Amino acid sequence: MPDQSKPVVYHIPVCPFSQRLEILLELKGLRDRVAFHVIDITKPRPDWLLELTDGTTALPVLATENGGVIKESLVIMAYLEDRFAERPVARADAYERAVENMLIAREGPFTATGYMFVLNQDPAARAGFHDKMLGHYRDFDRFLRKHNPDGPFLFDRFGLAETVFTPMFMRFWFLDYYEDFDLPVEGFERVAAWREACLAHPAAGQVSREEIVKLYYDYAQGAGNGALLPGRAKSSFVFEPSWRARPWPPRAKYGEPADDAALGLA
Repeated sequence: MPDQSKPVVYHIPVCPFSQRLEILLELKGLRDRVAFHVIDITKPRPDWLLELTDGTTALPVLATENGGVIKESLVIMAYLEDRFAERPVARADAYERAVENMLIAREGPFTATGYMFVLNQDPAARAGFHDKMLGHYRDFDRFLRKHNPDGPFLFDRFGLAETVFTPMFMRFWFLDYYEDFDLPVEGFERVAAWREACLAHPAAGQVSREEIVKLYYDYAQGAGNGALLPGRAKSSFVFEPSWRARPWPPRAKYGEPADDAALGLA
């Protein structure tokens, strides 16, 4: 078990919910004030971690120095924002904070749709997921046009809403790769500008498109959270061999799945 002389976040590699915390701390200039401990999701959770979390396996989890345990990424973000308040990321004005939270409240359904889309194995269901994703982006576009039509961010800077959404924009690179999904050129200009500004922000450089596409191959085949597909000996989420040494996976997700050798895992 890691040393806990400062708060420790236990997290999954390339986890978007953990990346939110990393971005928040980068914006505050306090990345070194919290330790991050990686958990290998291709193996059973260690007993000490299950004891810490009361048997739950969802990550990230933050353990404070005095033994407190905090779960759920948005709750952990609120804790870090309050604890390290000297450089706030959330809006100070009460109304602006409410607007920020109204946008953040839309993240859950958006995230769920994106993950269900990549996990889907029924070609006939693809169009429905595609349209549902566009519906979320259309809603964001309207919201952003109302509250800051000139953009690119919700307000004058990369803030709490951007910290919440940016990791999901990055993860949905897997939809671009495996489902050929992208926003239409017309009708989504405002949300497209927001997404691009979020992806380009220097505080959000923890992961790359290549890393996400390679690690999430098994999601594109219907297996999430380190689960093994039939005929496979290794998950695409294994630490070794490193994702950097692996070939890019095949983009076709509805045909014959790639084996360990084709994925560079053998």
